[in-house]
Amino acid sequence: MRVDLFDFDLPPERIALRPARPRDSARLLLVEGEMISDRAILDLPQLLRPQDVLVFNDTKVIPAQLEGRKGEASIGATLHKREGLRGWWAFVRNARRLKSGDRVDFAADVAASVVEKGADGSVLLHFHGEEPVEVLLHRAGTMPLPPYIASKRVVDAQDASDYQTLFAREEGAVAAPTASLHFTERLISALDETGIKRETLTLHVGAGTFLPVKAEDTADHRMHAEWGRVDEATAERLNQARAAGGRLIAVGTTALRLIESAADEDGKVRPFEGDTSIFITPGYRFRAVDGLVTNFHLPRSTLFMLVSALMGLDVMKRAYAHAIDAGYRFYSYGDGSLLLPQPAK
Repeated sequence: MRVDLFDFDLPPERIALRPARPRDSARLLLVEGEMISDRAILDLPQLLRPQDVLVFNDTKVIPAQLEGRKGEASIGATLHKREGLRGWWAFVRNARRLKSGDRVDFAADVAASVVEKGADGSVLLHFHGEEPVEVLLHRAGTMPLPPYIASKRVVDAQDASDYQTLFAREEGAVAAPTASLHFTERLISALDETGIKRETLTLHVGAGTFLPVKAEDTADHRMHAEWGRVDEATAERLNQARAAGGRLIAVGTTALRLIESAADEDGKVRPFEGDTSIFITPGYRFRAVDGLVTNFHLPRSTLFMLVSALMGLDVMKRAYAHAIDAGYRFYSYGDGSLLLPQPAK
């Protein structure tokens, strides 16, 4: 499909620079089939069924934004995918100044050497020393806020908690599964009382999620791989819930992509561990996911393509036009939506 079909105009003032406070006070756009209505995140217990399962991503964001120098050259690195114990692929500002073997000195006595450059322009860095790389990053790095926020204000101490979800357990993401940012203990308690179940899986979100689609046709775009895991017990519980009539509602596009990567042609979720580069566009047949809680996404992005695949491009264009007119807040710190497609006949 032509990428320009997924374009729309978004006024800059609709981009949220801080999350709602409290988190669960955010608005929620309900898109059910072709019907669109204005609700609130706290309405979720009434909008879902007792047998439904909310599936969360328990990845934890690491401080993956680094500033350093190679000689006189200023180098900025945004890590996006681990490679072994001490290696990370990174998108690098001023990468043209680097060659294999070069040393880059970051803050707090953290240093790395350039191993190689990838075909996509990213750089493989090998971090020096014996301390775990995560320890080094907590010493020298900052939270990797999306560019549409970081370009408008300074990343500060508040972001260390704001950009982390209630479910964050497994360190390795360089971007948050932002749909989960709306969930609080109060909301979880209300969901529990209604009988709605929840499960967690892990997908370490990479910075590639923010890269623009430069191709003119979706067939020519290549996704960056991200590492994920669905263990055997979780897969079995998801299958049991669905067999009993419950719906699998992914909380975030990351959880959705991992479930669909793990599901077979018959819709059974299998244990999964490894990389996925699944790219979901209109025409995709969903195997296991029945609905999605997600924030509002960028024009021409792979994530807007994904929600358009789930609900239909025309429906999502109408939904986004309504959200813009109604003053919804967009992107990572913005409001949410609940997308429930009509069941397939």
